[in-house]
Amino acid sequence: MSVRFVLAAAAAALLSGFGLATPAAAHVLAQPDPVSAYALTAGRLWSVVGALLGLAGVVIGGLAVARSAGRIGSGDGRRGAIVALVAGLGGAVIGGLVVAAAKGGPGTGYGIVGGYVALVVGLIAMLLGGLALTRSRRTARRPTG
Repeated sequence: MSVRFVLAAAAAALLSGFGLATPAAAHVLAQPDPVSAYALTAGRLWSVVGALLGLAGVVIGGLAVARSAGRIGSGDGRRGAIVALVAGLGGAVIGGLVVAAAKGGPGTGYGIVGGYVALVVGLIAMLLGGLALTRSRRTARRPTG
């Protein structure tokens, strides 16, 4: 079994899992009453999880870009680029679900601010992962003369 097949199967399972979990997540994220500013609601928890996943993707993507540019390490940064893409996708999907399920604005306990943060940070991680992947392909094709 090739690595590409395993990655494609994992991505398909991840996306289908998010597709099946969307109605359940929307039901869990619904809050009937306003909550205090210090309470950790389901929406706030999911937005923090998405933001942390996106942040991990940004860090790994930044390291992969630096590695593909030849600044650090000896590898080409392909693994880090793929991990950054997957983590960024996860953070963006979770952030999008939180924003879509929120029924109120900031301060209502739905986690909408954190959802937007997770969405943006996840997209940045995907951008860095894609940049590192294209740079690693470009350096792999360059003749070593």
